[in-house]
Amino acid sequence: MLLVDDQPPFLRAMSSVVEETAGFEVVGEASSGEESILAAAVLLPDLVLMDVNLPGVDGMEATRRIRRAQSPPVVLLLSTHDEGAGAPFVAECGAAAYVTKSALGPDRLVEVWTSASA
Repeated sequence: MLLVDDQPPFLRAMSSVVEETAGFEVVGEASSGEESILAAAVLLPDLVLMDVNLPGVDGMEATRRIRRAQSPPVVLLLSTHDEGAGAPFVAECGAAAYVTKSALGPDRLVEVWTSASA
């Protein structure tokens, strides 16, 4: 899994959630949309946890570009915006789902992965 966030505390929080979730492993981290696009092309993760608000190329545009790959990863958008605000984000960029950062936990991660992989 590739973790993408421009704020180190959120990267640490995402990493902790992944560590607590059986069957998942962090293969890389990025702090900008540009870095995430390059990292996804090199690391070929199955899943990307992508912050919506990033400097430069934002998370939605980075997701669009990552999803154009021949075998694209599942992308889960994350933000501090309310859960209801995520539907337009998902529809616009091809992400599998949107979860607020405060709601991300092992159960939610497995739930999103399971429904995206079905």
